[in-house]
Amino acid sequence: MTAVDVVVMAAGKGTRMKSRTAKVLHRLGGRPLIQHVMDTAQALQARRTIVITGHGAEEVEAWLRASAAAAGRPSPDFVRQEPQLGTGHAVQQVVPVLPDDGIALILNGDVPLIRPETLRALLERCGGQRLALLTVEMADPAGYGRIVRQGEAVRAIVEHKDASEAQRAIREVYTGFMAVPAKKLKAWLARLTNDNAQGEYYLTDIVKFAVADGCEVVTSPASEQVEVDGVNSPLQLADLERAFQRRQARALMEQGVRLADPARFDLRGRLACGQDVEIDVNCVFEGEVTLGDNVRIGPNCVIANASIGPGVVIQACTHIDGEKQGVQVGEGARIGPFARLRPGAQLGAEVHIGNFVEVKNSTLARGAKANHLAYLGDATVGERVNYGAGSITANYDGVNKHHTVIEADVRVGSNCVLVAPVTVAKGGTIGAGSVISKDTPPDALTVARAKQVSLTGWQRPKKQPK
Repeated sequence: MTAVDVVVMAAGKGTRMKSRTAKVLHRLGGRPLIQHVMDTAQALQARRTIVITGHGAEEVEAWLRASAAAAGRPSPDFVRQEPQLGTGHAVQQVVPVLPDDGIALILNGDVPLIRPETLRALLERCGGQRLALLTVEMADPAGYGRIVRQGEAVRAIVEHKDASEAQRAIREVYTGFMAVPAKKLKAWLARLTNDNAQGEYYLTDIVKFAVADGCEVVTSPASEQVEVDGVNSPLQLADLERAFQRRQARALMEQGVRLADPARFDLRGRLACGQDVEIDVNCVFEGEVTLGDNVRIGPNCVIANASIGPGVVIQACTHIDGEKQGVQVGEGARIGPFARLRPGAQLGAEVHIGNFVEVKNSTLARGAKANHLAYLGDATVGERVNYGAGSITANYDGVNKHHTVIEADVRVGSNCVLVAPVTVAKGGTIGAGSVISKDTPPDALTVARAKQVSLTGWQRPKKQPK
């Protein structure tokens, strides 16, 4: 097969975005627009990828280098288009670094939903010999270049501003994607002029050069318009976000996941689900998330970078974010409502974390419970521990974090403070309202609070008259 070299056009300013951020770095599904395009290019196993940058070039290039490094793959090559004088001028900047012996596949950095299979079909139509254009039929083709045919043969692409009334009635449009033999592309790029309504060098003008040179120009259709829709404004970005989420929701439901309402579902990363998973409305998944068999997620939950075991119930309004450390929830655990699991939370089987309980960098063994209004940070909690309402581990001394150990079968009463480093030994009970700063013996009741005092005849302070 002829080698494929991907060229990504990402130099545009995106004036209508009304943002200081480069257009291709605006996010869709939690990732920059251009990252979607780069992931698609990676799926094609291209020989090399060349990105044309311009507006915000340093920011765009830094992001793509960091992203490639994080994924363990080579960084793309970069060329800059300065100033921006049109699409043809953009691709001209690639000529010195583009090999002659491959197919140049031209992609757009602000068109994120193009599918790899669509591009493979375009490459097949090119076959290393023909100029292949990706096209789509649009009910309202305003702003797009029209495909002008003579019979079935493609004769030209006419940009909207240069089109006649008859040509503007054509509904088949050029999408901005093409596959072309690189050696021929270079020759045609050298012949471009800016004699047009916008005074720019149009990449689409190479079609007339191909026709003049006797090179066959062919088309390949996109399966749906959303594949080739670009982003030029916040409104278009929001429309594509919903289209992207519908696509992901559909794929999950085809695998058997039950979504209460696909229109109220957001996936901004990767989600792997077992059988009989149920997800209620307004849930957001970010990073890498795994849901085991029979998991039920209540409404309004946010779950990021977490592995949720089989049979877990996560009730409404729970927030889980493992960041780089991750969060693990064991089989049959019950979390929420209104619970928060932070990085390093490792929950064993049948653990209960209730409303307004926060867990960070802590391990809870099988059957441990913290049912309401509590904090566990930098702690190891044994099996069957019952951790009372209002209790906290005081794990930070203002400089360093310290560890708390609560051994199996401990009962911690309400409103207790465990001042780390400290160990509550197996089977112990901590009386309500205690501040524990020393290790406790096993199977003992430990109470550490001031003696209760009542002062008779005490007068509550009164406000002084003004």
